[in-house]
Amino acid sequence: MLERFENIDFGKVYVTHYPKMKRFAKEYVIIEEDAENIVQDVFLNLLENCEIIRMPVNLVAFLFTATKNRCLDYLKHKSVVMKATNILLEEQKMTMEMNLESLEAFEQSIFAENDVETLLNNAINSLPERCREIFIKGRLEGKKHKEIAAELKISTSTVEAQMNIALKKLREQLKNCLVLLFFIAS
Repeated sequence: MLERFENIDFGKVYVTHYPKMKRFAKEYVIIEEDAENIVQDVFLNLLENCEIIRMPVNLVAFLFTATKNRCLDYLKHKSVVMKATNILLEEQKMTMEMNLESLEAFEQSIFAENDVETLLNNAINSLPERCREIFIKGRLEGKKHKEIAAELKISTSTVEAQMNIALKKLREQLKNCLVLLFFIAS
């Protein structure tokens, strides 16, 4: 079943093998549209590169291998995207929980008793130096974790950990006026 690519009738190969390749891809990527896109890319790549590849090949094995590799690339990319989304959702959840607690504990008397900006500055200044630096860059300067990591030459997981530490410490110190922290920082 070894064929040379220059002897291939692409129309016939497409009609014969597309449904099998699509079913194969769909088993792994689940979403039919994604499976269709993957298999179409495989056939397009085959069509575009048939002049370059001039050696005998088992066409079915080639198509399955190419489809498998495209599925792997797709799933790896999807995994990275999902991890990033989960991190963002976790941050949103933590912020929402802090806002909820803050509103529940909010006291109007805080305005009469203390200067809110002084409370905020004191709380931020009480953070450990690296933690404070990361918090300021992330929340007050609006930088993304990746930007902070690159700027400080540390990993994004270190940035995430330090940001979580900062938020927990500030949450404890400013439990009665935490909403103001997000209002002033935004």
